Amino acid sequence: MSALDKELVALFEGLDTPGVSDAMDKLGLPGQCLGIAPLDNYRKTVVGPAYTVRYVSASTPPGTVGDFIDDVAAGDVVVIDNDSRTDCTVWGDIMTQYAGARGIAGTVIDGVCRDVSKALGDGYPLFTRGRFMRTGKDRVQVEAVNTPVSIGTARVCPRDIVVADANGVVVVPRERAREVAELARKIEAVESTIREHIAGGKTLGEAREALGYHTLQRKA
Repeated sequence: MSALDKELVALFEGLDTPGVSDAMDKLGLPGQCLGIAPLDNYRKTVVGPAYTVRYVSASTPPGTVGDFIDDVAAGDVVVIDNDSRTDCTVWGDIMTQYAGARGIAGTVIDGVCRDVSKALGDGYPLFTRGRFMRTGKDRVQVEAVNTPVSIGTARVCPRDIVVADANGVVVVPRERAREVAELARKIEAVESTIREHIAGGKTLGEAREALGYHTLQRKA
């Protein structure tokens, strides 16, 4: 991971997907990955630059399904576009083991995974459309890596910043990362103050009104 990658990732330390999503809404940016869910209720937020992979239906003879993993850097998030297919998987226990050993931050798939007991046992973060046991070998193949892909209606470009947790996945355009992170922190600060006011005895309406809650995510 480059020095710039590390700098951008650090901007999101302590943030979560709801806060980042709110900031992107206020800035008029798309990026929420519709239909992509966490395999487990992860306690930590995964943040990393996207290493994108696009799968297509297999040719004759079929091509490979997973050798790209050797080129993924530690700290990256593998982002796989399998065209929302749920009839065959592109990620299993061997990929989970190898990715974990290499220090890869997590995997996001517009498609399904299998061998989930391995991922759950290892605590390896997976975000997918579900799980299904049938292999993708001879059904799909890698068409391209590090090109723009679509994940649950969101466009993901190589090295965009992926933020993923128990709530789902948000992808931040790399060139807007600083702006999004700064705004997300401001929104979180306001919401934290609202929580303090509630704890101090104010009604929810009073706390929200005092801090301008209803316009926090509204476009300027």
